[in-house]
Amino acid sequence: MAEVVRMPLLSDTMKEGIIVAWHKKVGDKIKADDVIAEVETDKATMEVMPYVEGTLLYIGVDKGKAAKVNDIIAIVGKEGENYQSLLDDKAEQSGSTAPASEAPPEAPAAKITSTTPPPTSKDASVVRMPLLSDTMKEGKIVSWLKQVGDTVKSDDVIAEVETDKATMEVMPYVDGTLLYIGVKAGEAAKVNDIIAIVGKAGTDIQPFLEAGNATATPPPSPPSADVATSAPDTKVSTTTAPAIESEDDRIKISPLARSMAKEKGIDIRQISGTGDGGRIIKRDLEHYRPQAAAVSSATATTSATNTFANTGLESYTDIPLSQMRRVIAQRLSESKFQAPHFYLRMSVKMDNAIIARKAMNEISPVKISFNDYIIKACAMALRKHPEVNSSWMGDFIRQNQHIHIGTAVAVDEGLIVPVVKFADQKSLSQIAQDAGMLIEKARNKKLQPPEFTGNTFTISNLGMMDIDEFTAIINPPDSCILAIGKIEATPVVEAGQVVIRQILRLTLSCDHRVVDGAVGSRFLQTLKAFLENPATMLV
Repeated sequence: MAEVVRMPLLSDTMKEGIIVAWHKKVGDKIKADDVIAEVETDKATMEVMPYVEGTLLYIGVDKGKAAKVNDIIAIVGKEGENYQSLLDDKAEQSGSTAPASEAPPEAPAAKITSTTPPPTSKDASVVRMPLLSDTMKEGKIVSWLKQVGDTVKSDDVIAEVETDKATMEVMPYVDGTLLYIGVKAGEAAKVNDIIAIVGKAGTDIQPFLEAGNATATPPPSPPSADVATSAPDTKVSTTTAPAIESEDDRIKISPLARSMAKEKGIDIRQISGTGDGGRIIKRDLEHYRPQAAAVSSATATTSATNTFANTGLESYTDIPLSQMRRVIAQRLSESKFQAPHFYLRMSVKMDNAIIARKAMNEISPVKISFNDYIIKACAMALRKHPEVNSSWMGDFIRQNQHIHIGTAVAVDEGLIVPVVKFADQKSLSQIAQDAGMLIEKARNKKLQPPEFTGNTFTISNLGMMDIDEFTAIINPPDSCILAIGKIEATPVVEAGQVVIRQILRLTLSCDHRVVDGAVGSRFLQTLKAFLENPATMLV
C-alpha cells in the first residue's frame, strides 16, 4: 500500500518548508532511512526521510517551492501502484476546509503535534505521532493524561511523548471527545502513526483508522495496578512546555509531576519547584523527601538490611531502553562500523592559555571556560583546513563553508550534542554565552531541533572528570571529532632542561574516507598553535 510523505514540523515556529533539493527522483528505489529531500525551515535546513521502503512514485513539490506543514510532498509504494486516490483525498480535504475563523488555534512554542483529519468526515480528527527531531523514527508514550470518553479542548495536553532527545507534550488542537487511544502508555509508535482520535461523541472511528493507518493498534484496555507500578524508576524525563498553573493556589506544576504527586500522595505545596519560574517537574518529585526523620529512618532501615543481607545472592535489574539511548546505540554503531576511524594524538602546552584565560575573565561579561577557548580555536583551525570541516555523503564529499561546532553533553539518559553556530565568526564571550545557554537547555531537555542539528565538527571534553585522554566515536555527519582530556602539570624537556608545563592531551578521530592522516595532522598543528599562543587568535 502506498504511503504519503508529508512536510514535517521541524521547529516550533515552522508553518511551511521550502524544498532545497530532491536527492531521489520518481522511479528510484528507496529505503526507510534514505534522505530523499532537504527542507529549509525558518530555523535551519533539515533532511527528510520517508521511514518506509519502496519506489518513489510521486513528488508533489518542486525544488525551490514551499509546502505547508503536513502537506503531501511525496508518495512511496510498490512500483506501478496507483496512488491517485491519495491525491484525491488531499484535494477533497482541502476543498472542505473550514473557514479560517473556525480553525484550531496555532500551536504554542515547544508544544508540537500533527493532526490530519480524514477527508470523509468533519466529525473527528486524528492525532499522529509527530516528528520531533531529525533522528526520530518513533516516540514512546510516557503517559496519557486523558482517557477515552473524556472531553478535551484544543489546548489540552492529552499525552506526553518521549523521543530520543526530549519529552514533549501533545495537544489535539481540536475540541471534542477522546474517541480512541491507539498506543498504550509505555509503548512506542512510528512517526506519523495514529495515536489518538478526537471528535464528536458516538462518531464511528473505523473509517478514520482504515483511511489513515491500516495497521493502527486496537484501543488498549485501561492499565492495571500492576502495570502502573512496574514503570522503572531509572527513567528521567522533563517536559519542554511552559509553566502550567494549577488550581491548587496557582502552583505551577507539569502534568507528569501532578500525576506522580497524586500517585505518591504527596502534597505539592510542600515541594519547591526547580523548573522555569519555580515550576514543579518530575525531578522534584523524585528527589522529594517528606522530612529528615523519615529519611534517617529509611536510611537506618536500609543500612540494617544491607548489614544482614544474605551473601551469594545473584540479582539483576533490566532497564528498558529510552528513545535517546536507542538512537545513540544505532547512530554510533553505524558510525563506528561504517566509517573507517583512525586516531591522531597530540600534547599541547596550556601555560599561556591559562594566563590569557584569567586575564580575559577579568573583563569578559561572561565566564570563559577552557571548553569555550577550545571551541574558538577549533573553529579558526577549521577555517584554515576546510577538508576537516566536511561530510561523507555516499557518492560525494560535502565541504561545508560554514562552521558549526557541536559539544557533547552528558545528560541523565545519555548524550546530546548542542551546536554553536558560526563559531568562527563569534568572540570568545559570545561563544561562552551561547555554549552555556545550550548546555543548560540540554541538561533540562529543553533544546529545540535547530539547536542540536547542523554540526560540522564535534568536540567531546572529559577533562573535568579527571580523564587523561580518550578516543571518541565520530558524530555523523561530521568527519572528525576531537576528544579532550584534562590539563595536568607534567615534566617536559626544553633546551636540555626538565621543566613543569601544563599539558593538555588531544585525540582527533578521523573518517579516513574524508580525511587523510596528513590532513588531520596539519589541522592539529594549527590547533596547537592557536591553543599555545592565544594572541594568534586575535590577529
